Amino acid sequence: MNKDTGARSITIVGVTASGKTSLAVKLAYETAGEILSADSRQVYRRMDLGTGKDLSEYSYNGIAVPYHLIDICEPGYKYNLYQYKRDFTTCMNDIQVRGRLPIICGGTGLYVETVLKGYAMPEVPENRELRERLSEKTLEELTLILSQYKTLHNTTDVDSCKRAIRAIEIAEYYKTLPQPELEDTPIETLLVAIDIDRETRRANITRRLHERLEQGMVAEVEALLNEGISPDDLIYYGLEYKYLTEYIIGKRSYEDMVSSLEIAIHQFAKRQMTWFRGMERRGFKINWIDYNLSLDDKVAEILQLSANS
Repeated sequence: MNKDTGARSITIVGVTASGKTSLAVKLAYETAGEILSADSRQVYRRMDLGTGKDLSEYSYNGIAVPYHLIDICEPGYKYNLYQYKRDFTTCMNDIQVRGRLPIICGGTGLYVETVLKGYAMPEVPENRELRERLSEKTLEELTLILSQYKTLHNTTDVDSCKRAIRAIEIAEYYKTLPQPELEDTPIETLLVAIDIDRETRRANITRRLHERLEQGMVAEVEALLNEGISPDDLIYYGLEYKYLTEYIIGKRSYEDMVSSLEIAIHQFAKRQMTWFRGMERRGFKINWIDYNLSLDDKVAEILQLSANS
């Protein structure tokens, strides 16, 4: 099915376990659209359960929905914001040239905001002196340092020391970068977010975590370690990969891993919501869609908003 929309692109954001993927897939089916993932960890191959890819969801009525920026690099690699912006722009242009509707979908607020604002992003080199200076600091200390920068890069999606140090490295680079060299190119989009209440969000996160554990999330991380990927590299990715790796290498009991991971995911979802609310303060118009609506009603509401845009 192909329905004309008024918007040149549609962006769907929301916290983890809020139903973003199924909504984007149904919308893509209705509009002959293609999905551009905005998730900082779903770029990695064979990291499926831990990142919540749900690749089986990318079809509707037996028809596959094209998706991009998922499974594009190997585990252990340090994919970064600059590379995402570059790859996103390539995919976005290709989709539009072919006359399809780009549907951006994901929960990594930093990635979403970067591409929607079209921030100019020269590649940020390693600052070995800075890394050495920060190497002994705790995550709490690094988070405090990061919060003092006035750039786009802040504490969202930073839950390990290595990721925090990289974020500081980027923030420090932009602090000293001559501003006239930067020219932003915002994209036109209809931005919608899934409005889910706190209790439902927490119940979804808990249920989904236990489902993924039952489906073999521990075995997935064990397989990655058996490939030769170092524990530190997996811990770098945070959340599931941090806690599962620490369990597998004997730093945590299974019970401690599960309870601590569940708390960490709840905290992460809260940070995601804080980011999206912050986007509104930074000038984005977000159309909030009620989580409790049926999938068909959600799609209908988005199409109506798009037609009026």
